[in-house]
Amino acid sequence: MRCGEDADSNRAPPALTIPEPGGFWFFAYGSLMWDAPFEPAEALPARIFGWHRSFCVSSETYRGTPEKPGLSLGLEKGGSCAGLALRVDAENRERAIGAISRREMEDDPIYVRRRTILHLPGRRVAGHTLVVDRNDRIFAGGLTFDETARRIAAGAGQRGSNIDYLADTVAQLERMGIDAGGLRPLLRRALEFKAPEVSFGGKTHKMQAADGNMQGTS
Repeated sequence: MRCGEDADSNRAPPALTIPEPGGFWFFAYGSLMWDAPFEPAEALPARIFGWHRSFCVSSETYRGTPEKPGLSLGLEKGGSCAGLALRVDAENRERAIGAISRREMEDDPIYVRRRTILHLPGRRVAGHTLVVDRNDRIFAGGLTFDETARRIAAGAGQRGSNIDYLADTVAQLERMGIDAGGLRPLLRRALEFKAPEVSFGGKTHKMQAADGNMQGTS
């Protein structure tokens, strides 16, 4: 075996498969919106219908541990979801598929690819996204609002704290001019459970007991 071929030749095929050849569109709704492991050819605000964003995945690696799991986002059936449409060109196809697989699908196969229609500004395109398998062992749907907030407040793993993950999701949606919906009150509640004063994203946030509003100081 030649020196340069061992790493790629021994690597398992990517868990993500895109049936059609060439470039494709991929819908991001969590960390792929602000921290994609590849460079998209284009990134546009988008909405899909028939699925909604939910903290329904128990995170035992990235945002928690097996002993104290955090929560990650997934797509569950019903409603709609606003996020970011990432266009992958043909040249970067295999690189993007491999990067998404390693980030989202190799640790535990709860995410399943689904075809979907992405509603972009002024047009629609066919694309793909990842939804959750409700039968997977780490599916964590059905938690109450406070249970979800407590898990997020306590979770931390290889990619940082669970509160950072939630805060970054809210920040990205608001940068795109999208209402974060229930994620903003969830962040406030998680901060209340965390501590009267906590830090994330390089800022210190103090909670006001009277109204629950956050105040940020650099």
